[in-house]
Amino acid sequence: MNTLSPFHLAIPVHDLENARNFYKNILELEEGRSSDHWVDFNFFGHQLVIHYKSKTGIENKHNNLVDGKDVPVPHFGIILEWSIWQDLAKKLSDKNIQFVIEPYIRFEGEVGEQATMFFYDPCGNALEFKSFKDSSQIFAK
Repeated sequence: MNTLSPFHLAIPVHDLENARNFYKNILELEEGRSSDHWVDFNFFGHQLVIHYKSKTGIENKHNNLVDGKDVPVPHFGIILEWSIWQDLAKKLSDKNIQFVIEPYIRFEGEVGEQATMFFYDPCGNALEFKSFKDSSQIFAK
């Protein structure tokens, strides 16, 4: 795999301070620039920006069934090294994160073996954190 360039992702949040607290203190991301309407975070070397957007009364939540679990769509996240993922899963459990899908191992002992977990930020944005036992198998069939 070639060297990856950092991505930029901007997401809406209806409660800027609550979301800022979540990303800064729960996920322990470094905060960058900010204004009254947005905040930059260092999302594992990538630029994540939370932008204030008033909450609408309409929620368009959608799930796809994967391995018998309801995976929220859309979602975003990061692929971490195995030990870092394990440490994060424990840290989030210790912080009483309410998981949509509890940390677990998919395809155990098979090609593409991976650890994954899903949860929402306080504004309803779905996140997935995952790790591959062998990172060379990220795109393996």
